Amino acid sequence: MAKQKASPPGAVRRRLGGAGASAVGWALRVATSIVAWTLLLHLFTFLGIPRPPLPIARPSCLGGRSNSTAAEALVAASEAARRAPPALPPRSACFSSSSSGHSWVLGLGSVESGPASCSVLGWVRRFFLPPWRETECGSPRAFASWIESFPGLYKSNGYLLVSCNGGLNQMRAAICDMVTVARYLNLTMVIPELDKQSFWADPSDFGDIFDVNHFIDSLRDEVKIVKELPQKFSEKVPLSMQPISWSSEKYYLRQILPLVRKHKVVRFSKTDSRLANNGLPLKLQKLRCYVNYNALRFTPSIEALGNKMVSILRRTGSFIVLHLRYEMDMLAFSGCTHGCSDEETEELTRMRYAYPWWKEKEIDSEKKRLEGLCPLTPGETTLVLKALGFPRDTRIYIASGEIYGGETRLAVLKTEFPNIVRKEMLLSDDELRPFQKHSTQMAALDYLVSVASDVFIPSNYGNMAKVVEGHRRFTGFHKTIQLDRKKLVELIDLFEDQELSWEEFSVAVKELHMGRMSQPTRRRVIPGQPKEEGYFYANPHECLGPARKRMERLKHIEI
Repeated sequence: MAKQKASPPGAVRRRLGGAGASAVGWALRVATSIVAWTLLLHLFTFLGIPRPPLPIARPSCLGGRSNSTAAEALVAASEAARRAPPALPPRSACFSSSSSGHSWVLGLGSVESGPASCSVLGWVRRFFLPPWRETECGSPRAFASWIESFPGLYKSNGYLLVSCNGGLNQMRAAICDMVTVARYLNLTMVIPELDKQSFWADPSDFGDIFDVNHFIDSLRDEVKIVKELPQKFSEKVPLSMQPISWSSEKYYLRQILPLVRKHKVVRFSKTDSRLANNGLPLKLQKLRCYVNYNALRFTPSIEALGNKMVSILRRTGSFIVLHLRYEMDMLAFSGCTHGCSDEETEELTRMRYAYPWWKEKEIDSEKKRLEGLCPLTPGETTLVLKALGFPRDTRIYIASGEIYGGETRLAVLKTEFPNIVRKEMLLSDDELRPFQKHSTQMAALDYLVSVASDVFIPSNYGNMAKVVEGHRRFTGFHKTIQLDRKKLVELIDLFEDQELSWEEFSVAVKELHMGRMSQPTRRRVIPGQPKEEGYFYANPHECLGPARKRMERLKHIEI
């Protein structure tokens, strides 16, 4: 009996060895399944495919939760994603890092948050990365920065074509708005088309003015941007429409997104002032700033010439820029003819009637001037500069196109301030030749010099004046004198009628502008009157915290 119960030593080893191999094989299969399923879930996230509502446990880094609760949360999230767009999905805490090196903390990353993200990140960290100093969810800062360098991973809801209208700065602001709309709705934006049919008839494309590759690369973590529609959509006629002016993000979410999902390709035929100044989420406002001050860089050739002019102007010390918007198109459009001859008034009126998209035809010039809605004439501007105390030898750069009336109109200004220069005086004919007949590119040169000047003074509060003012605030609240034209014309008339002495006039002008030199302030909000309230790009106060700190440091140093 003892011999029958006893087993040979070899058989025992074979039986034990088989059981051990089975256990190891089972463990390997389980581990492989876990890793494969985790990677599969992450692949679903990458491709935008809804995840199956499996009872996946919530990682401990996000706080404990039962499997059933996690499953319910996934089901609810899937249903919510089906009903609403993944507009501005929150960046996962696993992919956040306070030390990632990004000066722009937008929080608009498209990596989806949730259990799969944390589990994959933790798995990669555990097996492939050294024990760096860790942040939330056990993600090393270096790895978080690496993850954030990838393109946006949101699933696109369709393509957005943009046809900008107006001059350089009107189009610049519109581009910032449309990029923000594209990101909010998770759209793929095609490089914008620029206005070629306006008064200037400039044939320039986006790439002739802005650095296309920099524009795409600098926004790659936030917005999908392509140079042209994919081939499969090339013959498709897009839905063309004009968004309602001054709309909130909710309008685009409720009215525009369903149209994009239906038609796949939508074209905005007009883009000026199509996004509200106020009331938008902070993340959207910061994205508008990021596009304006980081992504929209002029072409290298424009930047080089602009920097050259600034360098030449700096050789003799400080300089001011006078944006003298006394040009034919502005006078015809606004109906401002103060100081013009009868022949000039008739010429400007004919021009106004020649452009059907200029809706206002019958205009009372004098009434408009007294309301402060006309650009100051060169003569009026001369009086204001003298009254503000600028010395005769002040170096003044004139940022404008051709002044209506030519040198004759500028005679008074040049007599009082002989040190006046324009780009044609700073650059050679060969340097300017490629930009001639391209008014938008010439305006880009003026823009660069205006932003870099010691003082910027616009004679009219138009698009360039507003956008340059905002840019100068962003770079450190550099002085921009916002002329109060309504009160100025009243003072000028009193002085010219000899009801005020020069001393009284000068003191009144100085006192009038004491608080109008780009001091930090918040935009004026007027519900229901977007045209009357503060313009976002003139004072993007949501983005000016660092600029305010720089200004305070400079003040401390000066003291």
